[in-house]
Amino acid sequence: MNPFKHYSRRGLWTLFLACAFPIHVWGIILIFNDVEWVAKRSNVWNAVGVASYGLVFAFVESVLFFLFAALLGFLVSQKWNEDRRISLLSALMTVLALWAIAGQLYFRVGAPFPENWIILFASFGRPLRLLYAAAFACILPTVALPAWMVLRFDEPLKFVSAALEKISLLTALYLFFDFLGLVVLALRNL
Repeated sequence: MNPFKHYSRRGLWTLFLACAFPIHVWGIILIFNDVEWVAKRSNVWNAVGVASYGLVFAFVESVLFFLFAALLGFLVSQKWNEDRRISLLSALMTVLALWAIAGQLYFRVGAPFPENWIILFASFGRPLRLLYAAAFACILPTVALPAWMVLRFDEPLKFVSAALEKISLLTALYLFFDFLGLVVLALRNL
């Protein structure tokens, strides 16, 4: 199967940038959070190394996320034009990335799971199944609604396309920093 019959090069690049953007934003936030205490604990060069590992990890995660999105795109009908398909996949990947970020943020903040929910879930015979069903019920509308809006209406499509245009330069800058991080790691490990 030739992916260029389903995607153009520009479409694949746009999808990659859309997948890389939320991962890099979150990664840079985490890097800024960690670099200060590493620099205080040891030295600035070690802090640069920690930042470089974070950037390279964000790049690898972006590539894997992009591959998942591109494979998922083969399930999207070709009756829609490529811009609509790329916008759909970009919106879906952004929502999934935001849910992953929210999950990490929840545990990073150290917020406890509400005790009354634990008691409620424990009162049922299969609490883990109920927990998964509740999570699915919360996540499904946030994934289905943007998908439906992008496929059905032109305004959300224009909004997503404009957003993709605006983030492309910034994400390309993040990719340049990833390359610099790779260079730093190569220099540190020689």
